[in-house]
Amino acid sequence: MTPARIEFRGIGKRYGTVQAVKPLDLVVEGGTLVTLLGPSGCGKTTLLRMIAGLEAPSEGRILIGGRDVTDLPPGERNVSMVFQSYALFPHMTVLENVAYGLVSSGLSRRAAARRAEAALDGVGLPGFGPRQTFEMSGGQQQRVALARALVLEPEVLLFDEPLSNLDARLRRSMRDDIRALQQRLGVTVVYVTHDQGEALAVSDRIVVMRNAGIAQAGTPMELYVQPDTVFVATFMGEANHVRGMIEAIEGPLATVAAGPLQMRLPHRGLPMGPCDLILRPEAVRLAQDGPLPAAVRRATYMGAQIEYRLATPIGDLLAIMPSAGPTWQAGDDARAALRPEGVVLVRADM
Repeated sequence: MTPARIEFRGIGKRYGTVQAVKPLDLVVEGGTLVTLLGPSGCGKTTLLRMIAGLEAPSEGRILIGGRDVTDLPPGERNVSMVFQSYALFPHMTVLENVAYGLVSSGLSRRAAARRAEAALDGVGLPGFGPRQTFEMSGGQQQRVALARALVLEPEVLLFDEPLSNLDARLRRSMRDDIRALQQRLGVTVVYVTHDQGEALAVSDRIVVMRNAGIAQAGTPMELYVQPDTVFVATFMGEANHVRGMIEAIEGPLATVAAGPLQMRLPHRGLPMGPCDLILRPEAVRLAQDGPLPAAVRRATYMGAQIEYRLATPIGDLLAIMPSAGPTWQAGDDARAALRPEGVVLVRADM
């Protein structure tokens, strides 16, 4: 089966006078995992629920695999959804939970049980069918919810904040499992989260949403290395935001000054004059001969790395450096340097 492509054509959603999703166009290529990322209230879950048929759009059309599904009920879309709460039936066994959708669609209980057992094998839970769901850990319950979605062999699989109820270590393990499973099956996945680390780890593409619209879409690397705006840069991981001045433009490069620093950076279509700069923490380096005076306000040991809070002429900066090597303590006077590949000009937020 060819992986299903999802197309949003001018899709929007209003609740009375409130615009939950502004009219937008978006394509999710078949067989890819696309994450909708953004703060609470930005419209990402509403967009996901419109794909599932749980919310009706106020305008526009939704196509899945070339078929217009805008007016179809959820059961006719060949879409499965994994909810944040898992939504397992507590009075049913694990096997009954996974087989429920198949039995409801008319498949015999014996055939449904065989497919449910295969689905449990596929998510790493062989032999768990007779157990009760309340006897299982959070991670195991999440796998049951995933098996229940996959057993229906959907064209599109939807995840709504699936890892938010898990601890940090289990969250890392489950996100790796979800990504590996998606790549093995080749199914189209739309994944909602507000956790940028999670989005970076699992996605082919990320759609950053803000104020009910799309702020920027691209690959994880594109969004981290070349964010368009201050908002996208600061939402896609730690970022230092400082003000600078574009003093000259020559070809694709601009001469940019920020305090005592002067850099040559791609101008990205920005004019001469005041500008916004993003400095990734890993691009800020403490060095005895650096051009920027830096007073160490705080040094936080994080195992493999140390986080430094610095006071500098261009503002307070966060620097992240390996803990293996020279270190500084709070109260030390130091110098800082920047790696140009971690510095980018961005547009100011409107």
